[in-house]
Amino acid sequence: MIRILIPAASALALLAACGQNDDQMAQDPVNAVQDATSAAVGQTSAATLGANTVEGYVTNAAIGDMYEIQAAEIALERSQNAQVRELAQMIHDDHTAASQRMQSIVQGGDVEAELPTELDERRQGMIDNLRDAENFDQVYIDQQVAAHQEALTLHRGFDDNEDAPELAAHAQQVTGPIEMHLERARALDE
Repeated sequence: MIRILIPAASALALLAACGQNDDQMAQDPVNAVQDATSAAVGQTSAATLGANTVEGYVTNAAIGDMYEIQAAEIALERSQNAQVRELAQMIHDDHTAASQRMQSIVQGGDVEAELPTELDERRQGMIDNLRDAENFDQVYIDQQVAAHQEALTLHRGFDDNEDAPELAAHAQQVTGPIEMHLERARALDE
């Protein structure tokens, strides 16, 4: 199974990188390709590994929230665009609340999983790219579209899990705000 997923994820990553527009690639080609690859890998991971086990779901949801909070904090520092700042504040507030709910569920003892304490390498790379971005607002919005698509895939894939009903309810609860973030990010992208 893993032997099939790795080539599939690699192929998706290459396709995603090829789909980037020339302006974005010209501005920062290494970071743009890295972010595009990360988006494809994230979608594949959310659909396969993250949504199928309690530990996978908890880890991916928690890391996703950490990434969103850190990215929003950077956007609030760097962006001069009022709409981008408004989106970043909403994302920060909603993902902080989701992270706290997840922590409460896991620490309540009914869920056997450990919460991660730091970002994984992929999302740390996205944060690093965001910090170094010359065209900050566009990079932030592009990352938010990809990250929220991944989050929707993850949460929708877990929202009917019968082995962990508290986590399934959490997945259902966060889907609405994540959809709203995605819609707002897409509107800003246009």
